[in-house]
Amino acid sequence: MIEQKKNKEKGRAMRRARLLWDLLCGSRRYFIICIAASFMVASCDMLLPQIIRTTIDSVIGDKETDAPGFLLRMIDLAGGVDALASKIWLIALSIVVIAALQALFRYVTITSNTRGGEVLLKGMRDRLFSHIQRLPYSWHMKNQTGDIIQRCTSDVDVIKNFVSDQLTSVFRIIILIVFSLFCMYSMDLRLATIAALSVPVIVGYSAYFYSRMSKSFLVCDEHEGVLSTIAQENLTGVRVVRAFGREVFEKDRFEKQNNIYTDAWLKLCRLLTAYWSSGDLLSGLQVALVFVFGTIFCIRGTLTEGELIAFISYSYILMWPVRRLGRMIAEMSKAGVSIDRIAHILDSPQETDKPGALCPDMRADIEFSHVTFAYEEGKEVLSDVSFKIPKGTVFGILGATGSGKSTLVHLLCRLYDLPPENGKITIGGVDIADIKASWLRKNIGIVLQEPFLFSRTLGENVKIAASNCTDEQLEEAAATACLDTTVKSFTQGWDTLVGERGVTLSGGQKQRVAIARMLLKNSPVMILDDSLSAVDTETDEKIRNALKKRFGDATVILISHRITTLMLANQIIVLDKGRIVESGTHEQLIEQNGIYKKIYDLQMKMEEAEIDA
Repeated sequence: MIEQKKNKEKGRAMRRARLLWDLLCGSRRYFIICIAASFMVASCDMLLPQIIRTTIDSVIGDKETDAPGFLLRMIDLAGGVDALASKIWLIALSIVVIAALQALFRYVTITSNTRGGEVLLKGMRDRLFSHIQRLPYSWHMKNQTGDIIQRCTSDVDVIKNFVSDQLTSVFRIIILIVFSLFCMYSMDLRLATIAALSVPVIVGYSAYFYSRMSKSFLVCDEHEGVLSTIAQENLTGVRVVRAFGREVFEKDRFEKQNNIYTDAWLKLCRLLTAYWSSGDLLSGLQVALVFVFGTIFCIRGTLTEGELIAFISYSYILMWPVRRLGRMIAEMSKAGVSIDRIAHILDSPQETDKPGALCPDMRADIEFSHVTFAYEEGKEVLSDVSFKIPKGTVFGILGATGSGKSTLVHLLCRLYDLPPENGKITIGGVDIADIKASWLRKNIGIVLQEPFLFSRTLGENVKIAASNCTDEQLEEAAATACLDTTVKSFTQGWDTLVGERGVTLSGGQKQRVAIARMLLKNSPVMILDDSLSAVDTETDEKIRNALKKRFGDATVILISHRITTLMLANQIIVLDKGRIVESGTHEQLIEQNGIYKKIYDLQMKMEEAEIDA
């Protein structure tokens, strides 16, 4: 069991590393420059204590020169120790030069690191957005919008910060630790051992905290996703909240989740506090021990003054990378959670077409043959449904809520894939599973019962279907959808901003915008999914008459609860609990005296009552 857990953790770490390397494509060169510059900064850090040590012991003092080889060569070039004693300014100048080089390399490190971080951030956002655009409709139905947004913003920032703030520092950290310990051991074995004691301790307890922090970061991220979803839903549904006086309820709901999220972070902060304070304590003890024992050794004559100062300098240099290494392990746990959450999106399979997918003529007969469908493992929404829509005809669908009307449209547009064993949908005899999804949707215009409008102008929302349309085509589509009078009523006309989700428009106006958008597309197959439900009866009749003239040779599918909308159809089917219970023309269905006739009589009585009133 333990071995399996280790293998699982190892496999997860490898997957994270591969994904991170893949995400770094485009920004790697900047981070390589950053690492190279960090190496030079670390080298300068190592050099300065040796220069100070040699100056105190051999130049100012009279002890035998015991400096590294490269430093001895530099002393020889200056004319030896005696020459340096009379030209002490050369040592000061060398320190200034090294400090200037440090500043230069730090500048290169920061600029290249910043540039690499921003390029990485942009690349991740672009890739995620592009991938999400191609994910199946069913995936979007199973994942909350707020959580997706949180993964594409907060989690992306966490990864960027980890790479730019932590990962690029690992090479400099390793260099500083190795060089510092090497220089210390070359001067005094006992004191170097004392200084090195904290390294394995800090790394050890960091590994202990790693798994605990990973779980806590995951809990915090999940709660943040729920909180983002609540906020997103309330901001987009503010009219409903206000209309039903749900402000207090929604506020309490948000505060409850916010409290849960805050408590999760407070629990994590307590864990981090124990972790950081332990690291600070150990690092402080390390420097204190070096200072105390170094002073004792210096008094006893086993350590020179210059070596003591160098030891203290290296101890301070060593304290930063050791603490940073521990912090990097902690940040790694947080970044690991974010990488897994982004991997959930990037690993989700995109919509794909079969090899050799076709682009057939869409002005052809549409046929549903023994179609049965259920969402996931739920109850069947459609059961053995079969019908044929001849090309160029108007086909009507009537049924109660939940009878499967919209599911037929979703399947026809391949928003959900129909399993081969569950029947077949063909256009001109070609299975839609063999048709390119982009071609299929390009040639099917659809108007939903609740159309979505973007936060753009009225004209831009309509022109989404055909951005290169002429003004005449735009006006013609608007006239057919009875949208022209609405446009004229606005001071800015087509340049009127409709607000988020078209919040400034009524339900009927939004439906007319969607109808105009669909007509502008001029698709060979047009679907109106209960898209006249929000308009009044008079406008409904005007639009129906205008559409009848405009349809031409297009195949039209009308889904509606209104019999008057369906009366112009060449063929009508009635769905009940996912099955076709009646079919025929309007006249034939009236004669059958079934569900269709009952709904017709009820609606006619309601219209008569409205007229009498």
